[in-house]
Amino acid sequence: MLRCPDPSCAAAVGQDMINALADDDDKEKYGRYLRRSYIEDNRKTKWCPAPGCEYAVEFVMGSGSYDVNCNCSYGFCWNCTEEAHRPVDCATVSKWILKNSAESENMNWILANSKPCPKCKRPIEKNQGCMHITCTPPCKFEFCWLCLGPWSEHGERTGGFYACNRYESARQEGAYDESERRREMAKNSLERYTHYYERWAANQSSRQKALGDLQSLQNDKLEKLSDIQSQPESQLKFIIEAWLQIVECRRVLKWTYAYGFYLPEHEHAKRQFFEYLQGEAESGLERLHQCAEKELQVYLEAESPSKDFNDFRTKLAGLTSVTRNYFENLVRALETGLNDVGPSTSHGTCSKSATSKSLGGKSKSGKNRASSTSFKSGGSNRGLDDSNIWTCDQCTYANPKSARACQACDRQHR
Repeated sequence: MLRCPDPSCAAAVGQDMINALADDDDKEKYGRYLRRSYIEDNRKTKWCPAPGCEYAVEFVMGSGSYDVNCNCSYGFCWNCTEEAHRPVDCATVSKWILKNSAESENMNWILANSKPCPKCKRPIEKNQGCMHITCTPPCKFEFCWLCLGPWSEHGERTGGFYACNRYESARQEGAYDESERRREMAKNSLERYTHYYERWAANQSSRQKALGDLQSLQNDKLEKLSDIQSQPESQLKFIIEAWLQIVECRRVLKWTYAYGFYLPEHEHAKRQFFEYLQGEAESGLERLHQCAEKELQVYLEAESPSKDFNDFRTKLAGLTSVTRNYFENLVRALETGLNDVGPSTSHGTCSKSATSKSLGGKSKSGKNRASSTSFKSGGSNRGLDDSNIWTCDQCTYANPKSARACQACDRQHR
């Protein structure tokens, strides 16, 4: 609240005085500053960090997660205000973002893929051709790429244009061990980072495309599908739910690559377990994505109602449920540091089938609490009371009774 600008006066300037004395522009400005002051002074409210968004978000205590969603559909972490990043903690996200933008990776690339000119010390990249290198003007120094000696001292007697006897001889004596070791370490580090970054970025790109497809579906395709299949839009919500799940799973899968990058190399059992879980999650998501994208297109292009549309409904809804359960339990497993992998499993002897059942079932608690580590191992018993379906032992997908193989993972029905 404003106060009188006279230092000796303690009178408050209330809303009634503003309404009585200020013009419309000043009233609007006062209201804007009052709202901003309230939000920024309140520990339970924050402005949405999405570009151009003017909403404020209130945090509800006890939800067990820092991920919040704004009315503009942007999800972010309440703690660090970066985009929502479960199952990775805020410290790891900060390190990953810094690494992606830091000059250190440029230096690693230069160290791994170039050598300094022996005269001017500028880095030079060689991607093809012989060992005769000429530095760029104004230096123009000519040297051997292998031993970095002057090219005037080279010729047929030293191995010609594609080899260097001096280099091989000095290398056998250990003259280049340290520089080669540093270059090899930089190259391995760069290749490892590139592996994780490319997949992180690819899932981000896929998520953005899925958001675009979801928007297109909501704007016109759902209405078109409703007309073709003669079904009300309220009966087609399962398609929207599937696409929302795809968007969320792409986000989770993206951050698992940052998780994997910082997973210690010496913890072989955890790394092997993590890579298996990540691979299974990616396979399940691809099945859901293909069903929601490719198989849906068949019904969008149909000229009349399709007889098997209800089978498509059952399949897509089942895949959505299975994928949701798997990813929720995957997030919990990663947030607890893969504690299921103890010292006794250091040789990576965990059973893949047991893992699939554990992560495919429903959790005991529907809340997103990082401390919730228990899973129902009997997830494959879901739906056995229904005589019209059978449930896959491997992925828990509910299949029509007439299907001889699981429509989600192709496992044969026994």
